[in-house]
Amino acid sequence: MPALWPCPRRARATVPTTTRPRTAVAEPPSGTEKRRAAFRSGLAAEDRAATLLEARGFEVLGRRVRTKAGEIDLVARLGDLLVFCEVKLRAGLDDAAFAVLPRQRRRIAAAAEAYLAAHPEYDGMNLRFDAVLLARTGAAEHLPGAFEAEG
Repeated sequence: MPALWPCPRRARATVPTTTRPRTAVAEPPSGTEKRRAAFRSGLAAEDRAATLLEARGFEVLGRRVRTKAGEIDLVARLGDLLVFCEVKLRAGLDDAAFAVLPRQRRRIAAAAEAYLAAHPEYDGMNLRFDAVLLARTGAAEHLPGAFEAEG
């Protein structure tokens, strides 16, 4: 019986790359077109948020940072301040503001704790949880200290 893995066709396939050089996440391999569009708009929103933070002097350390506890949209640094940032894109800024739910805040706080455990070089830095709200109209708002760590 022939081996099922690796599939000869898959072995020849190349890994899809993204046109966004600063984003390390590739296009999802399957799903409905609506899900693919949501994925692409999420990447674009995170790019906009990163650009906004960089314009304010932040150094973006990571995008879509995955930990065992969950994903952090952006991790950024400004001096001795380490910021864990949630990015929300909605029709309007008010809708985006209400989209950061308590459950998500707990997940982000747990993911931040896991990130810090994996990165001892940031031990002793001041921490903050921010949100970047984006509207489909192009409006953007950075909310420093948008929420406290919940656990």
